[in-house]
Amino acid sequence: MLSLEPLHNTDLEVFEPEGIDTELSVKNFLLFSKIEDEITAFMSEKYLVEASNYYTKLPTRYPLQMLDEDSFDRLYNRFLELRTDKTMESMQEESEESEEDISLTDFLRTSSDILTSEESAPIIKFVNALFYQAVKKKASDIHIEVQEKRGEVRFRIDGMLVKNADLDKKVVNLIVSRIKVISNLDISEKRIPQDGRTQIKIAGETLDIRVSVLPTFYGERVVMRLLMQSSQIPAIHELGFNNSLIEDVKRLLRSSHGIILVTGPTGSGKTTSLHSFLREVESPDKNLLTVEDPVEYKSDSISQIQVNEKVGLTFAAALRSILRQDPDVIMIGEIRDEETANIAVRAALTGHLVFSTLHTNSASATISRLADMGIEPFLISSSLLGILAQRLVRVLCNECKEEDIIAENFAKDYNIPKGSRIYKACGCKSCNYTGFSGRRSIGEILVMNDKVKELLKTTTDEHTIKTALEADGLKTIAAQLSQMLLLGETSLDEAIRIGLGHA
Repeated sequence: MLSLEPLHNTDLEVFEPEGIDTELSVKNFLLFSKIEDEITAFMSEKYLVEASNYYTKLPTRYPLQMLDEDSFDRLYNRFLELRTDKTMESMQEESEESEEDISLTDFLRTSSDILTSEESAPIIKFVNALFYQAVKKKASDIHIEVQEKRGEVRFRIDGMLVKNADLDKKVVNLIVSRIKVISNLDISEKRIPQDGRTQIKIAGETLDIRVSVLPTFYGERVVMRLLMQSSQIPAIHELGFNNSLIEDVKRLLRSSHGIILVTGPTGSGKTTSLHSFLREVESPDKNLLTVEDPVEYKSDSISQIQVNEKVGLTFAAALRSILRQDPDVIMIGEIRDEETANIAVRAALTGHLVFSTLHTNSASATISRLADMGIEPFLISSSLLGILAQRLVRVLCNECKEEDIIAENFAKDYNIPKGSRIYKACGCKSCNYTGFSGRRSIGEILVMNDKVKELLKTTTDEHTIKTALEADGLKTIAAQLSQMLLLGETSLDEAIRIGLGHA
């Protein structure tokens, strides 16, 4: 018997009765759970017709109960998540039994009923395949884009976008809706940007995914960032830097107070380095707090604060409160303005170890940026421990790299010795036809020693500081790129892209 009075704000668990096709019942918006150990069928007024028609075909007449729309949506999403986990486990088992993986393009070709069938299963399987392929190819982001008549999927692998599949425009809309469901976003809202988060399980491992949906002229596009768990964050010696730089960083991390900055453009590995630093200094006798926008790598042993500017929780506001929480180590996702910079300096001067990032291209440019933000040179020299400027450089695939012949004037422009043997990317099956196999971290580190402090008494000019540091033995990013180029580890195009400057 149907209870017409809907239950409100009810949090129910998924239940799958024997003899009921769960996939079919979910498709018809009839869901099952238990109330006081009694199996009950639940429906929403929004889908009353579909659920009622399906209910009349059931072999067993379970009690019926209406739910308010929010409670029904929560239960519905839990059923979808359950089906997603089962599909992912099935895909993993099939992959382990088969030597070759089906590509997303092949999946679309074999699933010709995606557009014509009313079944939602093909779309769910496709989204699951999308995640599985992205993890297998070690992608950091998944892009789903839509144009006038078609759409496409691209993966960001080793910092570069690689096309993975073409999509029919109608399929894109279904895929976006599915992603919204698992990310708890509003399916009906297509006019404003939405941000969400979801988790999936692949081969027993939980993967956090940050979701951004943006309306464009031809429809919504989605970018999903695949995030590492805190347990997967590499140790400092695993980041790929040379041994002398690692030793310098470890010496700085042994300090009890001061600021350590990591700089570089977007996608240069700054956040991973910061979390690696936190992992290095983490211990039961220390209180570690972070302010991030957004929180990327969740950790059980660190208190992490998510910036929310809509309610006034900015970096500066969070930092002011953090200083009253008796912290030992503070990590600030990014120093964006003068107020945040001033609070970070004050925290460092009052006995806290502070980690943060800035968007500058070199260690010397960072000092100029801090001065431009209004930080006095004497405060910079007394609070700053060191600056690590870093990049991620793609490494050539050893299976297919070819010798590159460049014009003499071009070699002169980039200070490459005449007759040097350098290599270029080609592409083969082992490197997924990109010509590159993985990335390596390179960096330059400025340690705030007496020479730098003395220099800051007279200038904060970037060029002057850089010249003085190079004379003192600083191995710049450009110099390391030149070395990698001459050793055949990367290509000239990649070196120029990263920052190999003119002579």
